Amino acid sequence: MKNELNFKAALFDLDGVLINTEEQYDNYWGEIARKYIPEHPEMVQDIKGTTLVYTLEKWFSGERKHLQQEVTRMMDEFEAQMPFYPVKGAREYVAKLRKMGVPMAVVTSSNRIKMSNVYRQYPHFIETFDAILTSEDFKASKPDPDCYLKAAARLGFRPEECAVFEDSIKGLQSARAAGTIVVGLATTVPMEEIRPLSDWQMYDFYALSQT
Repeated sequence: MKNELNFKAALFDLDGVLINTEEQYDNYWGEIARKYIPEHPEMVQDIKGTTLVYTLEKWFSGERKHLQQEVTRMMDEFEAQMPFYPVKGAREYVAKLRKMGVPMAVVTSSNRIKMSNVYRQYPHFIETFDAILTSEDFKASKPDPDCYLKAAARLGFRPEECAVFEDSIKGLQSARAAGTIVVGLATTVPMEEIRPLSDWQMYDFYALSQT
C-alpha cells in the first residue's frame, strides 16, 4: 500500500482502527441512551468518532446538563475496566511501518484518562508512535479536520503526504476535509458507506501485515 498510495506518514485513529472497542462502546452508549434519552436512540451512531466533550455538549445540555458530571464519571469507570483487543493485523502492520522508518501518529477523540488505560494494557504503546494526539490537543471534534491538520504538522508533513486510517463516518469526513489520503476500515460501518469517503478500503490490516 505504501507504494500504491505513496504516503510519507501514517495517522491512525484508535478505536475501530488499532483497537477493537466499537461493540463495547455501542453496548455502553446504548444503555446510556435508553436510561437518559430513550427518545433519541440515534445518539449511539451520532457520537461515533467524536469526543466526550461533543457528546456532553450535544446530548447532555439544557435540561440534561445536570447529568454531565455523572455521565463523565460513568464513562471513566467503564473505560478503566475495558479490554483493548487489537484489530486483526494492526500491531503487525504498525511494526512493519516502524521497521520501514515511516513516521506515525495516533489521532484519537479519546481523552488522556482513557489513554492511560490503554498504556497500562500496552506498556510500549507510547514509544511505538512518534506522536499521540488526544481530544485535549484539538479544539473541534471530528468531522472537523483540525485534529488531522495538527497531526500532520506535528510530524512535519503536508496533509496530502499523510495517509489517515479511519473507521467512523465522522472520522473519514475529518480526514477528507484535511486533504489527506484516506484509508477506510469497515470495522464500524458497512463497506458501502465508507467507500465514497475513502481512497482505499479494507476490513482489517491482515493483508497489509502479510505483504
